[in-house]
Amino acid sequence: MVLKPLPDYPWDQMVPFATQARQHEGGIIDLSIGSPVDATPDIVQQALRAAADAHAYPQTVGTPALQQAIIDWYDRRRRVTGLEPKNVLPTIGSKELVAFMPFMLGLGAGDTIVHPRAAYPTYAIGAAIAGATPLASDDPAEWPQSTRLIWLNSPGNPDGRVLSVEELRAAVARARELDAVIVSDECYAELGWDAPWNADPIPSILDPRVIEGDRRNIVAIYSLSKQSSMAGYRAAFAAGCSGVLGRLLTVRKHAGLMLPAPLQAAMIAALGDDEHVSVQKERYRARRAVLRTALEHAGFRIDRSEAGLYLWATEGRPAWESIERLAAVGILAGPGPFYGDGYPQHVRFSLTATDERIAAAAMRLRLFPE
Repeated sequence: MVLKPLPDYPWDQMVPFATQARQHEGGIIDLSIGSPVDATPDIVQQALRAAADAHAYPQTVGTPALQQAIIDWYDRRRRVTGLEPKNVLPTIGSKELVAFMPFMLGLGAGDTIVHPRAAYPTYAIGAAIAGATPLASDDPAEWPQSTRLIWLNSPGNPDGRVLSVEELRAAVARARELDAVIVSDECYAELGWDAPWNADPIPSILDPRVIEGDRRNIVAIYSLSKQSSMAGYRAAFAAGCSGVLGRLLTVRKHAGLMLPAPLQAAMIAALGDDEHVSVQKERYRARRAVLRTALEHAGFRIDRSEAGLYLWATEGRPAWESIERLAAVGILAGPGPFYGDGYPQHVRFSLTATDERIAAAAMRLRLFPE
């Protein structure tokens, strides 16, 4: 297989709008990309420093302590039971796993890779890297016999959609009919806002109610970037089917894709401490309330967004027109067309800005032109 040319990086199209927003008297308010702005918790930084003497090569599979921390976290936070060390695998962030999983699984020409209609672009890029065919679809009945990999994303990026246990069960049932691998990207699972997810845990695809005792070809992935402000650590992991993870592990061993030892220690600290996650969630909750109210007063309608790190909004006009109007008041957002052809009028707003910048955005939206 020869890697064909990939599309241009979409965010390069935002350069002129960012330039315009920076000319605002109060500077730019960047709500376009979900990059955390709050400090990494002290408990994580201390663990990193304590593990700085990392003279030996780390294990690709992760230390036994990290494996157990992931297992315990799934049991405690996601209601996922029965995992063993063979069922977990640390990764260098989640984006590289999304991008390269189709290639690592040996997919290629003639294979279909399904991803959500409103989707993080890297799902389709992963299909392109492998030479497979991407299909944007949320309906299991639409998934063809050629499907070999199915991506779910709950809570969704960009739309914050949460898949219920029933929806996850339906997706798994269809995957089993197709003998396809199904992977749920659950990186925002700690950030539930609207009922029932403001009180109940967001379900994982590995929930016993979903898998009914059979993890074959089922994988979940998670990242500490958002819940623990660790985006710069590139700390993530996969869990589920030992057969799928075993194949990924073999490839990763050969390729030297191993998480640095100090970062493994930092992950253990983050996974074992729930308090900092609650604190961070409350920061995002407050920012979300301020920004949502301001957007609605400015004429935007908020769609979905019941969980996750974003507000998915539309003012009923072309997305690029909204992006330009927002840039005129110094606000940078993400255009809906980046996330699928079906969203020409939506804009994504990230909650990852300081309290001061969110408050400033709310003030500017009061002056937003009709």
